[in-house]
Amino acid sequence: MVETIQRRIQDGVGRFRQAGADYLAYALIDIIVDQFFVVLEMIEDDMERLELEVVQNPGPDMLQRIHRLKNAMIVLRKSVWPLREVLGALQRGETPLVQERTQVYLRDVYDHTIQIIDTVETFRDVLSGLVDIHLSSVSNRLNEVMKMLTIIATVFMPLSFLAGVYGTNFKHLPELEWPYAYPTFWAICIATAGLMLRYFRRRQWL
Repeated sequence: MVETIQRRIQDGVGRFRQAGADYLAYALIDIIVDQFFVVLEMIEDDMERLELEVVQNPGPDMLQRIHRLKNAMIVLRKSVWPLREVLGALQRGETPLVQERTQVYLRDVYDHTIQIIDTVETFRDVLSGLVDIHLSSVSNRLNEVMKMLTIIATVFMPLSFLAGVYGTNFKHLPELEWPYAYPTFWAICIATAGLMLRYFRRRQWL
């Protein structure tokens, strides 16, 4: 990085000593811009891992991690945007301090800054999509839980009715005198629950 340029200047390697200060400025700016690509690669790896977790196992901390990455994108954009403006002015030859042969290199670095800004915008869109995916995943899980709870409550509604009728304190209930009243009651409850579950399965609610 900067130490490499310093060492090359001391050793007389490259064109640093023959070129002017404008070429040295280009080399330093180029190192800075290259570091942005390194940061973007790290963020891309985090986004890929986060995308898998959002789909497979959405946790309560997902939104915080997504917003943390979005804030990083904002910081990167604010850092690169002024640099792009400066490079644009330098490579257009608006200052006599930059030689024409150095403007070719500056134009290349300027294109890299454009690429970085486009990548940042793409990552921000992807992160916004991850927020929607996370909310959809959480909503789907909640719907599955609510569906199961509704099915359980629906199955137990007629069973609760039967238990309520035969759990009353009335003295004269004809069925209580039957020898097989108790097993018949359980048979009716099990059959009712089985028929309801079969109906739910046929309607693809289970």
